[in-house]
Amino acid sequence: MAVELYNDGNHICLAFYDLVDEQGEHAVQCNQFLIIDNGHAALIDPGGNMTHTGLLMGMSRYCRPQNVDYIFASHADPDIIASVNKWMVTTHAKVFISKLWTRFVPHFTTGKDYSSRIIGIPDPGMRIPLGKSEIVAVPAHFMHSEGNFQFYDPIAKILFSGDLGVSLVDHEQAAKPVEDFDRHIPKMQAFHQRYMISNKILRYWANMARQLDIEMLVPQHGQRFVGKEMVRRFIDWIETLPCGIDLITQDAYRIPL
Repeated sequence: MAVELYNDGNHICLAFYDLVDEQGEHAVQCNQFLIIDNGHAALIDPGGNMTHTGLLMGMSRYCRPQNVDYIFASHADPDIIASVNKWMVTTHAKVFISKLWTRFVPHFTTGKDYSSRIIGIPDPGMRIPLGKSEIVAVPAHFMHSEGNFQFYDPIAKILFSGDLGVSLVDHEQAAKPVEDFDRHIPKMQAFHQRYMISNKILRYWANMARQLDIEMLVPQHGQRFVGKEMVRRFIDWIETLPCGIDLITQDAYRIPL
């Protein structure tokens, strides 16, 4: 079921938290997003094959597949974009992804050359027109992918943050905003310490993020951060977190016995 993150009648942001068919604990919970502006639509991180049918049905109340202009992919992981072949067939959308990953996307497609519809985002990011608005591809490299982008909606003031801000919860919890930041930290900490490359990168990101007017920070897994104060708490926390190579020692590089 779609959760409306923003809706002013002309501009709508939707999140889908429950489309992964949770067969036991074999599939990671992940979120998919749809932005519509004046009849033009963009999917953000539409997910793998198990989410395609549910997402197609869930978005039908708001727009037709023919109205999807773009697919925005934060990076090239399967839970981000493995369903791209089906979206290439059911829409005329162009795929925007880091220029590092454009030649990897065809490995998810079959039977046809879609290279003309795959657009590489340059490392500094870019602004992409959508309807009467625009979406900003914001650099998020090495969090966790080498070529990685977040997508900022300046009308809704939402930052779709990909793997930054992830919490490991089930889909029922994921649909709810974070209410107590301190109690939420244990749901985030281990993930970020393993998947984020270093605190240096996080500090650079925090400096950049504070320049954006963010009312909501929405990750691709888990719960969202709603309101400027909750977003500020997250930025302050992530800015000081040791992670990745900060924590690695020689013990991680030993020949198995």
